[in-house]
Amino acid sequence: MTFFDPSILQSGQYHDWLVQGFILSLQLTAASFVLALPFGALLALMRSSPNRVLQSVGAVIVEGIRNVPLLAHLLFWYFAFPELLPEPVRMALYDSNPEAICAVIALSLYAGVHMAEDIRSGIRAVPAAQLEAARSLGLGRFAAVRLVLMPQAIRISVPPLLSQTVNLWKDTSVATVIGAAEMMYQAARVETASFRSVEAFTFATLAYLTVSLLISLAAQLYQRRFPVRTV
Repeated sequence: MTFFDPSILQSGQYHDWLVQGFILSLQLTAASFVLALPFGALLALMRSSPNRVLQSVGAVIVEGIRNVPLLAHLLFWYFAFPELLPEPVRMALYDSNPEAICAVIALSLYAGVHMAEDIRSGIRAVPAAQLEAARSLGLGRFAAVRLVLMPQAIRISVPPLLSQTVNLWKDTSVATVIGAAEMMYQAARVETASFRSVEAFTFATLAYLTVSLLISLAAQLYQRRFPVRTV
């Protein structure tokens, strides 16, 4: 038996399994990002609010989620959360794709609280005079935040948000513990069925590395194209 057989990665059933896992990992990343970004933005606004109650609630949510390991989040949402749902909702969850759905919930919350801190830093980097000028022009606080503050804060936050996206992409590998058929799950499946661990995990390693590097490159290109203004 040869040490490395590239034909396994080029065609056949094992190739199909690995590609399916790669696609699901991308889907988990995309779905989690779409949910995590607005969640993080909301938490950032709460923590930046002059209202002390909103500040406290936002701080509790952020600290309560980010100080629990991602693995614990995944196990809670997959094993415990469905038991708290009404029977019809629980059955509907089990009839769909509970592994992927629970993985997206856990990943979204976990990534969202980290994105919240990046966006909050972006909000603090926007000069206070910008918001004051918007208010002096007749905009209400909500409109000033939506039209003036947040666009600038998000633009400043893009590079660290893309770094969080890299972490999110890599964190999808943890979803294998709840049976989500993402890339690591499929690599282990190929290894179990064929005993070709080198090929299976080489594919997974290169896939994670390639996508991570592409996202990092996008962050660098964005930073060069839209440098943060210092004044």
